[in-house]
Order: sequence, then structure tokens, then C-alpha cells
Amino acid sequence: MQGRSRPLLQMISWLRAARVSMIAPNLSAGEASPLLILTVIVLALLLAILEVDMYSADLHSLGLMGDAFSIDPAFKGP
Repeated sequence: MQGRSRPLLQMISWLRAARVSMIAPNLSAGEASPLLILTVIVLALLLAILEVDMYSADLHSLGLMGDAFSIDPAFKGP
């Protein structure tokens, strides 16, 4: 049994060492990376664009979204 558990214990030891080496240094509670903030903003903007595109027919039927060049018929000439 000891012969079988040695490779397992060695693998667990290597995984623990790798996990410790991958842990980033602690940042204070109020700091965030500027690149992380930019990434979150870009992803949120892309999500909003995709949501509007996905539900454009529903938004158009509710009157919340119209054609880019539509003119209200009341303002059109005779």
C-alpha cells in the first residue's frame, strides 16, 4: 500500500507547490487593476449591444426602438 500512495502524495505535493506559486500578492481592498476595469467595461458594453440586438423585435413592438431615419407621420407633408 505504501508503494502505491507515494506517487499520489508526490503529485499532491507538486500541486500544492504550484498553487502557492500561482497565488498573486494581496492587494488592498480598494485597489483593482486598470486593465481589469477596462475589460469589465468592454464586456458589459458588448453584452448590452448583444442584448439589444437579440431583443430588437420586441423593443420595436413596444415602441422603445425605431428606425434610424423614421419620421413621425404627423410631421410629414401632405
